[in-house]
Amino acid sequence: MLINNLDITKVAIIGPGRIGTSFAYKLGRDKKRVTIYYHDAEVCKAINRDHLNPLHLTKDLADRLGGTENVPRLSANVHATNDLEYVVENNDFIILATTMNRLTELLEQLKPLIAKKEGETCLISPIKGLVSDEIYKELVTPSQMIKNNLSKVRSKYEVVCIGGPFFDMDLALGNPVCLTVAGKRKITNIVREHFLKFNRHELNTYYNFDIVGVEACGALKNIVANIKGISDSLNLGYSIPGTIFARAGVEIRSLSRILGGHFQAFHSQAGVGDLYVTTSSVASKNYRYGKYYYELYTGNPIETNLRVLKRIDGMPEGPNTIRNVHKYLEKKNMYSPLFSCAYRLFNEPGDKSAIRDMIIRACQYDKRKQEYIGPFSRLMYRILPNYWYRRDKEFFL
Repeated sequence: MLINNLDITKVAIIGPGRIGTSFAYKLGRDKKRVTIYYHDAEVCKAINRDHLNPLHLTKDLADRLGGTENVPRLSANVHATNDLEYVVENNDFIILATTMNRLTELLEQLKPLIAKKEGETCLISPIKGLVSDEIYKELVTPSQMIKNNLSKVRSKYEVVCIGGPFFDMDLALGNPVCLTVAGKRKITNIVREHFLKFNRHELNTYYNFDIVGVEACGALKNIVANIKGISDSLNLGYSIPGTIFARAGVEIRSLSRILGGHFQAFHSQAGVGDLYVTTSSVASKNYRYGKYYYELYTGNPIETNLRVLKRIDGMPEGPNTIRNVHKYLEKKNMYSPLFSCAYRLFNEPGDKSAIRDMIIRACQYDKRKQEYIGPFSRLMYRILPNYWYRRDKEFFL
């Protein structure tokens, strides 16, 4: 890829959700020319007219800042359009600010546009989620899905992943945020230097080579946040949150390694840093989802989910990730007590009074008796990462 020929003065954002809108605020303040793509022409007209997003983030910003009149407006450099072909043709850097379950559809639209584009494109993904790939029948991260779906135009683009810890509100308001950015070093450093480190008082970044590990951590921590939201609604005392955090780390590391990542990603800010803020703050959609789920629980998970989503702006990635991870755990026969508990909590009908015991058992009744990975297991993880893990229903390790 001829990365020296890319135009760093402008950037496109596909999807004006909370994340996309927050990046529009940030990049607009940095005097970049920002084009937002959304399929609805009326929404685009509203953004261009009012310099506010009529769908997402504006209401929460108004609640926080004391009224809509106090909400900052998007820069005059920010323009919205419903012409996807124009967006791809005229921007070398494109932020894919969509949800994981809509990514396949978007990639199908992008494929012919990237193929016929004269220049090359850098796709920047802040997407948090994991899905079961329909072609390869494996659990895949956003970058893996992009590469699978755009394999025929592989020479025309590069992928850069953005990891946490960050909340959209802080990014929109210019509060200090530090991101993890992963991908091939040269293109990743261009993104860091020209888009994500423009004003270090607001935003700084660290580089990580492990794009799959960063993405896996970013997706799996949402499952933990869903559980933590429920557990904080129970009378469990002040100690068990530490166990939830620590045992979640064991499961995140193991699953991340099987997906093609490395153990080190969890020990970065994209791992423990993002896990900490997502499981400890009401600013997290996934944490709020867990709290509301317990509060509104009827015994019917489908009914409860619909009631919860009415109270949250934007789509929490955790519930969908839980279902996809569960399918993968079943296929691999992998022992994962917390993630299996999450599936039962949010997908199987039951009695509200049983929830407390389910969470305690997931934390306190773990079959593993030691916290560390011994030298032999470390070696085997390196040699056979897709095989050397604890099985659920048979003896191994």
